[in-house]
Amino acid sequence: MTLSLSMGMSIGIKKTMYMMYGELFGVGLVATSSVIGVATIMLKYQTIFLVLKYGGGAYLIYLGIQMWLSRGKMALNLNDCNFNISKKSLAIQGFITAIANPKGWAFFIALLPPFIDKNLPMFSQLPVLILLILSLEFLCLIIYATGGKTLRKLLQNSSNVRLINKVAGSMMMGIGIWLALT
Repeated sequence: MTLSLSMGMSIGIKKTMYMMYGELFGVGLVATSSVIGVATIMLKYQTIFLVLKYGGGAYLIYLGIQMWLSRGKMALNLNDCNFNISKKSLAIQGFITAIANPKGWAFFIALLPPFIDKNLPMFSQLPVLILLILSLEFLCLIIYATGGKTLRKLLQNSSNVRLINKVAGSMMMGIGIWLALT
């Protein structure tokens, strides 16, 4: 059995899982670092925390506007290809994708504070929060991997890409506004 990724490559389900493991490990690391860093800043430096919060919200709004303004230029035009990529390379690619994504860092830094109760020990809250984040991330990765063939067809049409960008951009702007108001 193979899963198709939206980039047009078909790889075995076991190899796809290695990329997901790398991604999940990276997301867990980013979320944990964000929670620990944000909690420290939130407790000791309220002004810096507010700057990060509003800056993160503004950045998400900016990204949402950029998505709205894009013209679907990222429509894919790929032929069916099979790639022979090692499991280790896939895991490393997933990990690097997760930790090198500034949107992920901004998202976690801006989003996680409302879920941290400063009156309770952080280390009792952290495992529950990380488990929830990783469960949602895993679910999204499974949906993404299994829907790759359909998504590939959808992404070959620039008007579909524009629509997806408008929906995703609206969601990012909404999250950015919500962050600024909470």
